[in-house]
Amino acid sequence: MLIVLDAKASIASVKQIQSFLKDHGIESQAHSDLYSQTIVAPNASKKFTISELESFEDVVRAVPITSPYKYASIQGVNAPTVIDIGSIKIGDGSLCIVGGPCAVESKEQLFNIARYVAESGVKLFRAGAYKPRTSPYAFQGLGLEGLALLEKVKKEFSLNIVTECLDNMTFDEVEEVADLIQIGARNMQNFSLLKRAGRSTKPILLKRGNSASLNEWLLAAEYILSEGNSRVILCERGIRTWSDHSRNTLDLSVIPAARKLTHLPIFVDPSHAVGRRDSVLPCARGAVAIGADGLLIETHCQPEQALSDGSQALLQSDFIDLVDQCREIHKLLQGKTTLHLGF
Repeated sequence: MLIVLDAKASIASVKQIQSFLKDHGIESQAHSDLYSQTIVAPNASKKFTISELESFEDVVRAVPITSPYKYASIQGVNAPTVIDIGSIKIGDGSLCIVGGPCAVESKEQLFNIARYVAESGVKLFRAGAYKPRTSPYAFQGLGLEGLALLEKVKKEFSLNIVTECLDNMTFDEVEEVADLIQIGARNMQNFSLLKRAGRSTKPILLKRGNSASLNEWLLAAEYILSEGNSRVILCERGIRTWSDHSRNTLDLSVIPAARKLTHLPIFVDPSHAVGRRDSVLPCARGAVAIGADGLLIETHCQPEQALSDGSQALLQSDFIDLVDQCREIHKLLQGKTTLHLGF
């Protein structure tokens, strides 16, 4: 149920309604902006009639949320969610670019990459301390040592850290270092992990599973949101199809489709979607043009020596070129500049 309150309703009034709901076993979340105040209360319609909820002094109206996901639905929050990470705003119409290697391999490797990522103006640095790999014999990441190196990168280059958490056992350690915690495609329906992420104080980047529908993806986000963490970013990273020309099939059509259903920001990871260096830039341009809030881009100073996913990692010059071009496209769509891509 969506409970719409008078825009001038007091905090005490909002809390009174939420306390009433909780006393009857109904969890809820309050939202406010410059023009409205609302309470989203899943399952409230099973216990109360609309007239019962509208009897509260500051309630303007109560409207059933028909979507299977209540907190993620645009029916419950009528403005885009904006997430602050340091000085960065995500979901406010700006373009956020995240750059870095697939995995933390060494201090030298990490610092070399972090240096040019920072010089490009990118503020979010991605690298995996823990890596889920298809083969048990492949490089699994440096673990706690990798997190310690990411902490050094944060201090040395003033970068915000994006890194993946694989399980509940290591969540606390990842949470301590990360500014944005990634839940990977393999864990999109790891419901225990999603619930733990929902209790985190850090924003969560939720990647789409490689065979997940949009509905399943949003319901996975609902697990996080229903635990109280409202700072969730969706990330499209390609789905498995019959095509064999790329690692996965990048589903850019899911972005406008998701916009009609959810208020959450949406990122695109073209690197993992295509799995080949020469396709990353054009797919990144397409993602920005179709309205993505951000990009995850893999880059490596020596991709031929990378311990994981070197074939999709951009060289320094290619990464900087991508950042420049995608910013130009974004500015063009915002009506701020003339496009000069040089291709």
